[in-house]
Amino acid sequence: MTNKSATMKLTLKVTSFIARLLLNVAFYILVVVLIINFSKMAYEFTYELYGPVTMSEKGKGTTVELSIDQGESTMDVASKLEISRVIRNKYAFYLKTKLGSYVLMPGTYEISTDMTYNEILSVITDYSNSTDTAENSEEGSN
Repeated sequence: MTNKSATMKLTLKVTSFIARLLLNVAFYILVVVLIINFSKMAYEFTYELYGPVTMSEKGKGTTVELSIDQGESTMDVASKLEISRVIRNKYAFYLKTKLGSYVLMPGTYEISTDMTYNEILSVITDYSNSTDTAENSEEGSN
């Protein structure tokens, strides 16, 4: 009887050790997978923030009319651009705008899907690029 009990205890200890070992391995694999996925997301976000990201290839973009109203927030403009499929990530565009201390000018602008974030910002921060100024100058000359 003691022999059977000792064998049971040994079997239980071995089984317990193997189960703990497998759980530890599974936990560390999960941690590594999460770190890899987080790193990919961080890289993609950073690339969108500082890299030349466009929605379409140069010369193959479509033009979108963007209207910025007086007092409209930067996040609202970024949301409009994302909905219009001009930019990929409104948060990256918003952060780029804030880090660069850009001031968005109200007006109506022609934006293309093959423009980088820097090109978009150079257009919408300069009121002379607005189609509103072109209409006003045409009305003044008539």
